[in-house]
Amino acid sequence: MDKEHVPVSVQILEKEYRFSCREEESEALVGAARYVNRKMVETHRSGRVIGVERIAVMAAINIAHELLDLGGGTENNDALSKQLAMLQSKIEKAVSDARQIEI
Repeated sequence: MDKEHVPVSVQILEKEYRFSCREEESEALVGAARYVNRKMVETHRSGRVIGVERIAVMAAINIAHELLDLGGGTENNDALSKQLAMLQSKIEKAVSDARQIEI
């Protein structure tokens, strides 16, 4: 299996974020980013949440809720929790990096 990493750029709330992933995962990453963008746009348009960081957290919570509703047993929830923790970490890093670029 090809372990070579490729750069992938995605747009979320009209900002560009750059990631590195294995080539065979790039399409899934772009799809995930589109889904996150769609959820963040929905959250932003609701008018109840202001600020990119808060929008990101609310979108992440909504996505986690959807995933937990789809999951069944505790084994799935444990694996999902680990995956969500990893995604949360990536979101926090991306938001932090975006803040540093703005400063």
